[in-house]
Amino acid sequence: MIAEAKRQIIKETVPVLEEHGTEITTVFYKRMFEAHPELLDIFNKTNQKVGDQPKALAMTVLAAARHIEDIEAIVPAVMGIAHKHRALEVLPEHYPIVGKYLLAAIREVLGDAATPEIIDAWGEYYGKIADVFIGIEKEMYDTAAWDGFKPFIVKKKEQVTPDIVRFTVDSDEVEKTFTAGQYITVKVKPEGYGNTALRHYSICSIDKEDGIRFAVKREAVKGREGVVSNYMHDEIEEGDALFMSAPAGDFKVGEDHDRLLFIAGGVGATPVMSMAEDAVAKGKDVKYIYSCINADHQPFKDQMAAIREKGADLKVKFSETEGFLDKGDFKDIEDRQVYICGSMGFMGTMMKELKEMGVDESRIHFEPFGPKMSLGA
Repeated sequence: MIAEAKRQIIKETVPVLEEHGTEITTVFYKRMFEAHPELLDIFNKTNQKVGDQPKALAMTVLAAARHIEDIEAIVPAVMGIAHKHRALEVLPEHYPIVGKYLLAAIREVLGDAATPEIIDAWGEYYGKIADVFIGIEKEMYDTAAWDGFKPFIVKKKEQVTPDIVRFTVDSDEVEKTFTAGQYITVKVKPEGYGNTALRHYSICSIDKEDGIRFAVKREAVKGREGVVSNYMHDEIEEGDALFMSAPAGDFKVGEDHDRLLFIAGGVGATPVMSMAEDAVAKGKDVKYIYSCINADHQPFKDQMAAIREKGADLKVKFSETEGFLDKGDFKDIEDRQVYICGSMGFMGTMMKELKEMGVDESRIHFEPFGPKMSLGA
């Protein structure tokens, strides 16, 4: 247990973290990568560049500070992060490095306000936080479907929209077990990139007869072009080998959730597609509302038609001609558990609409394509 005096110091630093948290974590990443460039093989450079990752770390640290009296209370909020750490092969020996540069960043940003007492208190508390992550991740490593990154052969590559490709990959080396809603992590080395790149891609179907199916959207927005997504689209072909770590992720339908509403936008259909397939196969009451630009940009048409034939209430809304999803699209949802996936902006809008309708937060479950804690979860 951390001493009462140090707990009080942690509590008193919450306002400082609220004001300077993202600045501190931005400095932290910069200094850590300067000293340990090998860690760039783990972290997503685009998330660093646009600020999503620093914000997510700041929110995690803030949540930990707010729950100083009961550190175990942060476990539900950090489970998603722990899953990603396992998928990326973040190991116990990485945590002291993170702690060292996080404390150094606090000193650099706060200057004289970062007294020795504050640094000492946060150093000890960081150790407690690290122990929580290490303990959770050890169990995940122990129960993973396979160890490390294994080679899979690309059996099929399908262009399902102008910017989304569906891959089917298979391996004789591992047992292909996963839960609907999970993702795999690919490890590639794009020419000229300078680092090994790891990226998470959601499994898009529960059908694994021919292998694991996942989808990749080409990220082409200026300023955050996806090095890996473009490499997957342009360079990876049928017959090529892809190295993948075992499925991970905690975005899944609760076993006792029988009346469901799935809401997805754009490539957010990827994990939701497998979840909806699984729910329909289990005889659950499924409503699925999907939004995309137009019919050309609607992925998984074959899979959506299949679940509709099996009883799912499926609605597709094209924003180009029908506008964006809003309260008017959400009917018969009073007692449904709601599962949402999409871009960070889509996520924020959908959660706002649902809350304004009086949907209790306990019934809203989400997975954004981006660091989850940066939404304030």
